[in-house]
Amino acid sequence: MVKSTNDRIANAVVFVILLACGLVAVFPLLYVLSVSLTPFSEVLKNGGFILVPRSITFDAYHKLLTESNIPRAFGVTVLVTVIGTIMNMAITALMAYPLSRKQLPGRNFFLMMVVFTLLFSGGIIPTYLVVKSLGLLDSIWAMILPNLVWSFNVLIMKSFYESLPEELFESARIDGAKEFRILLQIVAPLSVPVTLTIGLFYTVGHWNEFFQAIMFVTDRSLFPLQVVVREILIQTQQPLENAENMTPSETLQMASVILASLPIILVYPFLQKHFTKGMLLGSVKG
Repeated sequence: MVKSTNDRIANAVVFVILLACGLVAVFPLLYVLSVSLTPFSEVLKNGGFILVPRSITFDAYHKLLTESNIPRAFGVTVLVTVIGTIMNMAITALMAYPLSRKQLPGRNFFLMMVVFTLLFSGGIIPTYLVVKSLGLLDSIWAMILPNLVWSFNVLIMKSFYESLPEELFESARIDGAKEFRILLQIVAPLSVPVTLTIGLFYTVGHWNEFFQAIMFVTDRSLFPLQVVVREILIQTQQPLENAENMTPSETLQMASVILASLPIILVYPFLQKHFTKGMLLGSVKG
């Protein structure tokens, strides 16, 4: 297909706009990474603004991994993310599948309850009282169970299940399969894109866990990564340093941000194609 001059101009304009948006998105990350790798002398010389460091040092990362609570917080965050995501996906699938079946008694009522939670919540104080009454304070479960199900994700997965041919379910029932077996052996294998998409939502949510931790956890040994990073970010007056090799607080702050963001940045490219496909398959048809 031969493109006209107007098409070429339009494509060039779109390309320039997308390139500019990409640079705007990459610039902050590049700045944070550069400052985290910059020696103290160069930071002082450039007034704290470094885009491409002339020399590289890993002192900030070494100090964070040896003289701070980052390693323990990293382990807590990984534990919360793994357990939380598995439980999230199991409960979400078990909710979305029956809601996708039109023959479910009271289906409209249950759907209305799910949608209701998108608009209204119990509030901070009632949620705290519920968590406290269940004995979940100062435990990793306080960062998992309050957000066990996201209504939006349930609706996305339900929409995908509804798009599957009804003949699949009818043939399975004729062969004697029960609903739970249909979900595991027929629906689940066909739902890999949307499952990975929803799983990525839950994973990022747990990895960035902050509000639940500061609300329900006071034991410092159970602080997740984001809470510890926040403490490092506000400790500008007391940087981790020694007489021989001083590391500026700004460099430590940037290094902590990189350590907190790097795992998700590394995982996302492998799930990107499933993420895009899952969002399209799980979208509401017009």
